[in-house]
Amino acid sequence: MGVPAIFSPELEVADRPVLTFYDDRTGERRELTASALAELAGKVARLLREGCGLRAGDRVAIQAPPHWQTAAAVLGAWSVGAALSFRLSATAGLAALDSTDGETLDALFVEHARVDDWLDTVPDARHRFALLVNGDAPDGYRDLVTAMDDFAGNLPAYGLVRPDQAASADGTSFGAWGRLAGVIAEQWDLRPGERLLIDANEHEHPVKWLLTPLSKGATVVLCANLDRGGLDARVAAEGVTKVV
Repeated sequence: MGVPAIFSPELEVADRPVLTFYDDRTGERRELTASALAELAGKVARLLREGCGLRAGDRVAIQAPPHWQTAAAVLGAWSVGAALSFRLSATAGLAALDSTDGETLDALFVEHARVDDWLDTVPDARHRFALLVNGDAPDGYRDLVTAMDDFAGNLPAYGLVRPDQAASADGTSFGAWGRLAGVIAEQWDLRPGERLLIDANEHEHPVKWLLTPLSKGATVVLCANLDRGGLDARVAAEGVTKVV
């Protein structure tokens, strides 16, 4: 499953939000249509390919929470055929989910707030980008939003990603991720056109909060630090059909 295939035809409605992000602790809200999300992913892809020289099979680590910037980083990296490793917040200070084997990564995307806490465990990388930057980016890192704005936003045609090509550093293929997304969609009884509210603290892996709904034609209301007291009001306001 390549990145263009992630955007189900049911999502290609220009003014329809496919990813609405909330952070109930900071008050942040960001809404993206399919075209806007694809534009951000395209910017990241061109940043990695044209700005950093990455090619298919190069290794990229994602150490950031569910967020619209993380979505752009994941989709952009997969657009160039990168093999990703994910370190979720629950694994802070431990080995990454997908081992980097001590080798220098080609690129790293890390949440700004985690840099100091994880300084001894963040793997080395040729290109390092900070997400969710508060103020200036940490030393040795570039603010992803600033860096990607230097590039065009259309999804580049760098060649189709093969289903058997590694999508993650542990060797899991794009096809395997697609099949896993299908299994999760069945577990959630997810249907095209549904509006899915996802508790980001409960579903941190991108295969759950990003790949599964988008590939099945569902739109996402992604909620970080979810205030359960306001859940009913948000469900009504956003037209949510299912909560996970």
